[in-house]
Amino acid sequence: MSYDKVEVPEGGEKVTVENDELQVPENPIIPMIHGDGIGQDVGPAAQKVLQKAAEETGRDPHWMRVYAGQSARDKYGEDVNLPDETVEALREHRVAIKGPLTTPVGAGFRSLNVALRQTLDLYANVRPTYYLDGVPSPMKAPEEMDMVTFRENTEDVYAGIEWEQGTEEVEKVRNFVEDEMGFDETMHEGPIGLGLKPISEKGSKRLVREAIDYAIENDRDKVTLVHKGNIMKFTEGQFGTWGMEVADEEYPDDEVFAAPDSLWEEQDEVDIPEDAVMVEERLADAMLQWMQLRTDEFDVLAMPNLNGDYLSDAAGAQIGGLGIAPGANFGEHRCLAEPVHGSAPKRAGQDKANPTALILSGRLLFEYLGWDDTGKLIRDAVEETISSGTVTYDLARQREDAEKVSTTEYAEAICDNIEDLA
Repeated sequence: MSYDKVEVPEGGEKVTVENDELQVPENPIIPMIHGDGIGQDVGPAAQKVLQKAAEETGRDPHWMRVYAGQSARDKYGEDVNLPDETVEALREHRVAIKGPLTTPVGAGFRSLNVALRQTLDLYANVRPTYYLDGVPSPMKAPEEMDMVTFRENTEDVYAGIEWEQGTEEVEKVRNFVEDEMGFDETMHEGPIGLGLKPISEKGSKRLVREAIDYAIENDRDKVTLVHKGNIMKFTEGQFGTWGMEVADEEYPDDEVFAAPDSLWEEQDEVDIPEDAVMVEERLADAMLQWMQLRTDEFDVLAMPNLNGDYLSDAAGAQIGGLGIAPGANFGEHRCLAEPVHGSAPKRAGQDKANPTALILSGRLLFEYLGWDDTGKLIRDAVEETISSGTVTYDLARQREDAEKVSTTEYAEAICDNIEDLA
């Protein structure tokens, strides 16, 4: 494809798919959106670190700058927030990385981030949560956290099916629900907002399948399906039912064990075949407690969208906050890596924001490409930098022994450690 305002780097090759497998060259073209707000600071810093780690392990990614949010408005015009060129570049090259985006009022999107995920059918939002030595944490034993959350990315509240109070549409839906469906004593009188919460068999099963496959491939012991099915029986409860069907029907018993009645039973009461991944269910409200009290008992969590949002953020808080929490969105042979945190416009352009989350999101992308050695080098170098006390302002204010450095200086320190560790 030819682009108008996007420059395709010379010498790079596309990531492709052949025979249902990803084909990754040593010099892949990787589209990158620096992002809004602090994206202008953390984007270039992360790119420098990722390039250094790749080169030290014998690879040569070619970064292709694409635009969304403010950078798109600057490049394409004030009414363009998500250019067709950007979407097509991400679709064509299959992998990409982006910084935080802010959706402006009146942009035509509920969220630019959600628009990208839905347009590219990136149905699994994956967030590994692990502790890095030297990061201040409110927990007594943050090192016990080593969890990966799989959050459904296309339906539930992300479907965006809702009606505003006072509109003709909301009254139509209300009348239908009360008169046709029989819920005539359920809703309060007066103005009301209404929404639908779609949870499908397709969306549920493909997410749970992705989580189970990840657990098998990465020697994880357990997948926990988290939902509020005791109350929302036909949406979240059905997510749990469909998820357990995947575990019970699609994998050999000695590979995956669907724990019977696990919603109400303790895991030590279940007889699990040796070396099998156990799949269990837990209620979402209780899980927020167990994540803190029994952190080391959980490996992989799979859940509908809204629960996944809450629980993954809560997990990130246990290991020091969203400023260091990585994430990525996966679809059918597609990966869009992005950090969990927002754009923090008040900090933009000050060269002080922490790029760790974007760097570690890049690590996820590299591991998706099969570059596990590059990913390990990135993690080790980031941890060495933080543990030595060389940190940005957000961590420095929580450590008495810290050397506060700028975003640029922090990235340079990580690059130095990459060179030393390689």
